[in-house]
Amino acid sequence: MSLFRRTADHRRVRALRTVGPGPLRDYLEVPLPDPATPVDDLALLAVDIETTGLDPRTDRLLSIGWIPVDGRAIILAGGRRVVVRDGGEVGRSATVHGLTDDVLASGMPLEEAVQELLPNLAGRVLLAHFAGIETGFLSRACQRIWGGELPCAVVDTMVLERRALDERPHRHAWGGAAEPGALRLAAARERRGLPVYRAHEALTDALACAELYLAQCAELAARRPGTTVTLRQVT
Repeated sequence: MSLFRRTADHRRVRALRTVGPGPLRDYLEVPLPDPATPVDDLALLAVDIETTGLDPRTDRLLSIGWIPVDGRAIILAGGRRVVVRDGGEVGRSATVHGLTDDVLASGMPLEEAVQELLPNLAGRVLLAHFAGIETGFLSRACQRIWGGELPCAVVDTMVLERRALDERPHRHAWGGAAEPGALRLAAARERRGLPVYRAHEALTDALACAELYLAQCAELAARRPGTTVTLRQVT
């Protein structure tokens, strides 16, 4: 049994013992993907959030964007973005994500926003760039609303990018992972010739992460010709 299985799935089963009926329990009742699942058969959900800051204990979640990835296909029709209305002021963070107080006023309560996300995430791997932000804020929200954390299987494209930079034969030409900004989503996409998108819009960033993931998986498969790349190898 892998470390992946002992941690995330153990937490899922443990949370089931304490969480009452509702959207979070419905999510928890769906098993996590097996670590031996081939990447070509893997179901993921690329997720991005916009917040007032980086600390889920003190900052607020403002927007969630997601888009499914089935194997090597991005399911554009499944893309969704929701804006969160919580009555607070967005402050100076609006200069980053462009979500002003009047935009947020037309959004939905946090509970409804997370409730809409959970069925889409159930049974899938959460895919994100620097995924600790997404998992931290979403788990904090679930604890506040339903009294339980949000255990999930995670693939982090920033972790994959660090590995790619360390393993590239021409890594000195590209620069190393320790260079300032080398692991940013935009920088990772630029290295692969992927198009430039406007940053800090939740659905667009989720799509950008999904495209980067497919490019990274193609590189990983090329380094292992004739073998099957599995979830265990991308976590």
